[in-house]
Amino acid sequence: MLVGEGDRVEAGQGLLTLEAMKMENEIPAPKNGTIKKILIKKGDTVNTGDPLIEIE
Repeated sequence: MLVGEGDRVEAGQGLLTLEAMKMENEIPAPKNGTIKKILIKKGDTVNTGDPLIEIE
């Protein structure tokens, strides 16, 4: 995780690094806001469309 709950973020800021097919991809914030809740933890398997972080 590059951010924690309660952190302020700006659109485009990196939120977390996701490994897919042995490549690491930084997931950016889609909008400005505050991290309300982190829905995943390190090592979790996620699928396309799964919510990862709530931003308000």
